Amino acid sequence: MTTSHSLDSIPPEILEHIAYYAATASFLGPPSALVPLLSTNRRIHAALALERNPHVWARIFSCKFDPAAAARRLGPARTTPLALAHELRKRCAALRRIRARTDARAPVWELGAGHAAQLSDLLWTAYLMMLENDGRNARQLREYARIDDWLRAYLLDDDGASLVRSAVKRDTWPVGNDERIALAMWLFWMLLRPEEYMMDETAFHSASSVLKLIALGAHHYSLCALSWVDFRPAPSPKDGALVTHYGVPVRLAPPAPASPAILAYLTLVNQLSVAWDTISYMKPPDPTLPAALGTRSTEWEAEWARAVAAASAPAPAPACVCVCVPGSLDGAWEGLFTYTEFTAYAALLSGASPAVLERSLVAQHPQLWKLREHHLYWADGEGEGEGEEAAGAEADPLAPGSPLLAYVPAGTTVREGPEGLEVRAPGCPPTTYESWARVPEQARGARRVRDVLLTGEGHSAWGQFSLLGRVRPCDGFVCLSKDYVDGDRGRWLYRAYLVGNEHGNLSGRWRDTLTPPGVLGYEGCFMMSRRR
Repeated sequence: MTTSHSLDSIPPEILEHIAYYAATASFLGPPSALVPLLSTNRRIHAALALERNPHVWARIFSCKFDPAAAARRLGPARTTPLALAHELRKRCAALRRIRARTDARAPVWELGAGHAAQLSDLLWTAYLMMLENDGRNARQLREYARIDDWLRAYLLDDDGASLVRSAVKRDTWPVGNDERIALAMWLFWMLLRPEEYMMDETAFHSASSVLKLIALGAHHYSLCALSWVDFRPAPSPKDGALVTHYGVPVRLAPPAPASPAILAYLTLVNQLSVAWDTISYMKPPDPTLPAALGTRSTEWEAEWARAVAAASAPAPAPACVCVCVPGSLDGAWEGLFTYTEFTAYAALLSGASPAVLERSLVAQHPQLWKLREHHLYWADGEGEGEGEEAAGAEADPLAPGSPLLAYVPAGTTVREGPEGLEVRAPGCPPTTYESWARVPEQARGARRVRDVLLTGEGHSAWGQFSLLGRVRPCDGFVCLSKDYVDGDRGRWLYRAYLVGNEHGNLSGRWRDTLTPPGVLGYEGCFMMSRRR
């Protein structure tokens, strides 16, 4: 009696094991070892085809990428085996494209509108991978796709497809509202290793030149996607990008490029023992680098929430979306603020070219803040429905104030006492906000935050100052009024986002409070990190 040995006789469950181990024998890159197996015959191909057997492809995805953040944010209904299988296919195509540097260099216009859409999809895929990174996603992007080289070519090379450097060489301002440049700038910050630029003077000059324009060019590069002037802003003219994520179209708002550009710029110039284009009176601490910490996906919950919430503004974000993690601003912060010569900045506001900013000296001053968070909470079950009533159109007892006063109504007084922060606005009864530091640890996270006020104090080379501000509920935009105690330094407005959660940095811009909010004013950038 003879025994027939054939792959056709192998049970399907054994084929699945063979396919899984072939695909995952090498962690990095697409599961290319599966190609010969799938090409063996029709029966094997049918048994392992993605649409017929998504479970094995979902297992491969979970081995090569990080699925936890998507399951947490999207829920089980959106992260089925079929969804993971489709995401695996999309990511593998993106990794190959980045590795080949297909889209990194110009001229992009010769490839038509379809290429621009492909480039947007590529950058959204990489950005969302980093928002979901728990270690594996970053390894695939950095070690297999070599995205660091791709970003350097795209943003910093003279022939980079972003056209940033080519615009600078022509002494014109790079496009300020390009979602592709914004996504690339966020990836640059998330993956930044400053030492790579410290060892290459040409790369440093190229990077600092690009970053300086976006970080300090406030009149061209907005700090936030929604208007900073309004506490409850109207919808953005851009309704967001329609991005395919786990096989389903999702509308997401592109992030603004200023926050990561500020952090990356200040990180690079302060890594130098001698800052070539900077006056520095004291070397401040460096920002907390996501790449150095091996940042996990929980660090980017607010960034994901902002993308979801801003795309639906002014409608309320889903209850599970948290654009500012409670308690994340409470504590001691240290960092710096920068400023350029007033005459040079006035020239920029009058239409001067980027060369004026490139030649401008940038002074830096360290500063220390101590912030305290105070919360007003929703009552149990309140504000959980849909529409304007649930959104709290009239629910906030502290009416929105002037943006130049950090959204706090003029004439409002605050007094910190044992019960919390007592707030008295003109013509309104007093309201008590609970101080985060006084909330028992076991009770934190049990209630939904309705409004956040910030108080604090600090000092810099310019003297001591007090801080009072508010967090915009739709996107977590932090606005602080900085008043110097001696009174001769005036009042300044500090606006920022917290980039990251546990190890996050405050990244933003200050501006004068004499210029009307709808008019471009005198501005500079700043960053703050938790005091270590």
